[in-house]
Amino acid sequence: MLYLTESDVRALLPMCQAIDLMQAAFERLARGEAINQPRRRLILPTGSVLHYMAASDGNYFGAKVYSANKLSGAHFLFLLYRASDGSPLALIEANHLGQIRTGAVSGLATNYMARPDAATLGLIGSGFQARSQMEAMLAVRPIRQVKVWSRDPAKRSSFAAECSSAFSITVSAVESAQEAVRDAHVVVTATNAKDPVVDADWIAGGTQINAMGSNQANRRELPAELIHRAARIVVDSIEQARMESGDLLLALDERGWKDPKLVELKDVVTTPHRPEWRPDQITIFKSNGLALEDVICSGYVYERAIETNRGFEVTHS
Repeated sequence: MLYLTESDVRALLPMCQAIDLMQAAFERLARGEAINQPRRRLILPTGSVLHYMAASDGNYFGAKVYSANKLSGAHFLFLLYRASDGSPLALIEANHLGQIRTGAVSGLATNYMARPDAATLGLIGSGFQARSQMEAMLAVRPIRQVKVWSRDPAKRSSFAAECSSAFSITVSAVESAQEAVRDAHVVVTATNAKDPVVDADWIAGGTQINAMGSNQANRRELPAELIHRAARIVVDSIEQARMESGDLLLALDERGWKDPKLVELKDVVTTPHRPEWRPDQITIFKSNGLALEDVICSGYVYERAIETNRGFEVTHS
């Protein structure tokens, strides 16, 4: 069994490739060729939480397992197996795997939903996930300006400086969330907030929003008014959204969950004709993250590692 580190993942999984993998994953999910099981959580009295999620896709199946605690942060691992005989193939350190694939699926959704000439990005959050979210937006749209806000002035300034240099684009740290999203063509919320980080009145018509920070039923980044205003809401999985999308659970009644404006990403990517972008409509992608996304990325990383002789073998009984 091959052991792959975070540095292996970063070297072998570029963002543009990850976005292509997300396209393939959701196409196969639509055709019934992939299986996804929603995330489950084991919550301990100590405050530690074990999260686990599983899926299969083509030649591979596997599970992501990660622990979380306010004192030590989160620690991710992915277990990859061969579908034909169940043989263990790889144990992969998966912090960056999750970061990259989460950015990639937002990029995929944005490619289908945002205005074609989107040039401005408003980013709420400057943590671990924010960088890959921005990288994905740059990969699918001609973004020329990014405005970022987060609660810590030093962190948002450092983030802006680092990303301006890394991506050769103007990234500005601004003084308020409203300033970050005002007149933005694309908005990303990448926070661990419990309560909404934007007001509905701040969002102009024609904006595409990617809300990816919350995957717990009692937490949300978007207010109910914005959910109700949206002309289209796309989720990676309605089944999983009904378990942990606080942004939707705290805004929708049972009738809202049956509204035809709420659809799954697999149906968006397999529709022959994309809906025409309209300047008066707000669209939302509510991302929770599927194990299927991890499986397809892990399979790709494993294959590239074999080709390039990366990683090291570990024994198992």
